Amino acid sequence: MESLESVKAELDFQIEKIYIDGDTELTNKYGEEVPVIHIDGKHHDMFRVDLERFRSYLEKHRQHQ
Repeated sequence: MESLESVKAELDFQIEKIYIDGDTELTNKYGEEVPVIHIDGKHHDMFRVDLERFRSYLEKHRQHQ
């Protein structure tokens, strides 16, 4: 998450952190994949943040809005 925080101002997006501890449904769904990244509700990435892939996906997503 620190890597996303480092480019947040540059790429102009918001981060919503949802902790799955204590939430059985989310733990069952994402337990071993944390952190999980969704962009506008669509699954994008998991395990580790790849900033170049994130930038590319975010740019493509914004072009299709």
